[in-house]
Amino acid sequence: MNNQDVRKAIQEAGLKQWQVSEVYGLHEGNFSRLLRKELPIDKKEKIFSIVDQLKGDK
Repeated sequence: MNNQDVRKAIQEAGLKQWQVSEVYGLHEGNFSRLLRKELPIDKKEKIFSIVDQLKGDK
C-alpha cells in the first residue's frame, strides 16, 4: 500500500482521513484516491503539517 508513512501519521495522531482532507481542501473520497499513488515529498510535507496542526487542536 502506498503512502504508509502518511496513513500511519494520521492514525497515530488519533485523526481520521476526513479531518485531514477537510483542511487539505479535498473531499474525503478524493483524498483517499490521492493516497493510492505514492505522493511527492512536498505534498507529504503539507499533509504532515496538517496532521501536526490538527493534533495541536485536540
